[in-house]
This record gives sequence, C-alpha cells and structure tokens, in this order.
Amino acid sequence: MTTVAFLGLGVMGYPMAGHLVAAGHEVSVYNRTTSKSESWVAQHGGSFGTTPAEAAKGAEIVFACVGNDDDLRSVCVGASGAFAGMDAGAIFVDHTTVSAKVTNELYTIGQDSGIQFVDAPISGGQAGAENGVLSIMCGGDLDAYEKAETIMGVYSRICRRIGESGAGQMTKMCNQIAIAGLVQGLSEALHFAEKAGLDGRDVVEVISQGAAGSWQMSNRYETMIDDHFEHGFAVDWMRKDLGICLSTADETGASLPVTALVDQFYKDVQKMGGNRWDTSSLFKRLRESG
Repeated sequence: MTTVAFLGLGVMGYPMAGHLVAAGHEVSVYNRTTSKSESWVAQHGGSFGTTPAEAAKGAEIVFACVGNDDDLRSVCVGASGAFAGMDAGAIFVDHTTVSAKVTNELYTIGQDSGIQFVDAPISGGQAGAENGVLSIMCGGDLDAYEKAETIMGVYSRICRRIGESGAGQMTKMCNQIAIAGLVQGLSEALHFAEKAGLDGRDVVEVISQGAAGSWQMSNRYETMIDDHFEHGFAVDWMRKDLGICLSTADETGASLPVTALVDQFYKDVQKMGGNRWDTSSLFKRLRESG
C-alpha cells in the first residue's frame, strides 16, 4: 500500500482516484468544489483536504488532473499548493494536458524543494478512465517515473516514459494532432456517404476492416450518424489542446497545416453552440452546412 493524493475530481480524475482505492492504496483527494470531494469519499472511502497542501501532506506520490496551465500552477505552488505540503523525495505526477513550458517550470520549482515532477498526460477519454485502460505518456527523471509507473498501472493499458521533463506533454500534442486529422477525415467520409445516398453503417462496416480503420471509426461512427455528441472529450478542451500544439509548433518550427485548419473547424462548432459537444461533432458541422 502506498499513501497517495489525487487533485482534481473531474470526469477523468474521479474514476482514476477510485481505481487507486480499489488497488489498496491510501488515498486523499482534493477538488476545488469541496462537495465533489465529499461525494468521492462517501463513495470510495479515504479522506479529503480542503487545500491541495492538506491533501498532499504525507503522500508519497501526488497525482493531479486539472484543467489548464493556470489550474496546474494553482494546485502546485503557493502557501496552499501541493508542493507546500509535500515532503522532500515525494513525487508529483501531472496527468493534465498542459504546455511543456509550465511543465518545465514546475519541474524546476520542484527540484528546488526536493520534489520530483513527472509529466504524464493521458489519452482514452472518460471511458478509458472509468475502465482503467488509459494510455499514459510520461516525461521526467527515470527514477521518479519508475516509482510511479506501477501505481499508474491500475488505471492504464500502457504507460511509458518517452524522455526527460516535457517529453510526455510533447507526446500528448502528437496524440491530439493525429486525432484532429482522423476525426475530420471520418467526418468527411460519412458526409460524402450521406450525400451519395449510401448507408453510412454499411460503408463503415466495410472500410473499417481495411486501411481506413481507426479507433475513432470503430467507436464514434454510429453516434455521429445518430447525431449524438455527448460521448467524450469536449470541443472546448480540444481547442485548448490544439492551441498548445500550434503555439509549440511556432516555437519548434513544425508545420501543422491540417491541425490549424481543423482548429478553425472546431471554432465553427463552438459558434454553433457546441462547446461541450464531443470532438466527433465535426461531422455535425458538415451535415448542417449542407
């Protein structure tokens, strides 16, 4: 049994923290809305803190899954931040998708306090978190990663260290870049089939078995055809992530023309009122545009 803390009980963090309890670990949680922490403890046991520092006190490993760069900073630093409650030698594992810039900033701050920092963004959506089959891509010092890897295994299908601090976040950017193109391609294929008078389900049944097949095709085509877009990662969050990708591409000199275009398509979806629709709503944009 390991003493751990989990900061952030959103649609991902809530079940992830639950998996830690189920695996026998002693878990303390924190959420900005205290009632969410109270509900989690009522369901899973453990304890909660009213500040990140309180939740993190005495924890060997502190996990976090919050919203963005500013949210991550707020739970890490300051008098009530997790770093203030952590002992030297403890490990902070960040599951948030944030910029590599803030990751390296917090890695350095942690080092000054003897705290090890691992960036470990996740992929797999709410279903992946609930079923414990997330993909986790990590950056940071090898010894810190190795200590945290076994524990992360309770809610992951694969967990791998890619490189030094920031490498996990860079890999997550690759993930989002690939997804953006895949969802747009699938949306266009279904739109084309619809306009051509074809049965989209029949089309996908055939093409999914060949080179066109993908997770997005297998898991999203039916809900897309049925005009249901409440099944996963929200457009607002995708635009946040793609913004990180495009900003980092400017810094590194990478060319992301398709990603930039799809980001604008998601902007169109937001204008349609689809901020909280899932990312497959690119199809709805095409369908409603005629």
